[in-house]
Amino acid sequence: MSKQFDRYASFIFLIIGAGFIFESRKISESAYGSNVGPDIFPMGLGIILILLSIRLFVETLRYVQKGKEKVSYDYKRFFIIFISAVAYAYFLEDIGYVIGTFVFLLIGFQTMEKGKWISSIVISGVFSYGIYFLFVEVLKGSLPGFPIWLGI
Repeated sequence: MSKQFDRYASFIFLIIGAGFIFESRKISESAYGSNVGPDIFPMGLGIILILLSIRLFVETLRYVQKGKEKVSYDYKRFFIIFISAVAYAYFLEDIGYVIGTFVFLLIGFQTMEKGKWISSIVISGVFSYGIYFLFVEVLKGSLPGFPIWLGI
């Protein structure tokens, strides 16, 4: 990308990270008296995002720009992934987390690198079911399960 774009992006990510930290402080404390509450994860993400945005800004100070390069944007891939992300969010309750995540990841992998169907299917399946199992069975959380019409 360009030096100017990366500087603006680092500033925007810094603001988003600060927003994560600010908003995570509004999450209620744990009812069990534990030091680790539900605000730790979003606050940690905010801190990581701020640190990475600072690093990106520092790296832009070291850029050596060699003339003006013509940057070509890949709008087709962007819109394929964007539309699939919107559809994923819209249909998540209807088709469930495992199937929805599997299809979304498969579309994303095939959009970014066509071919390699076997590895895309295996990674999408293992990731979607693995996260579902970890979150629902181990951590006792809740995610949209399998659809009723599937009978699982």
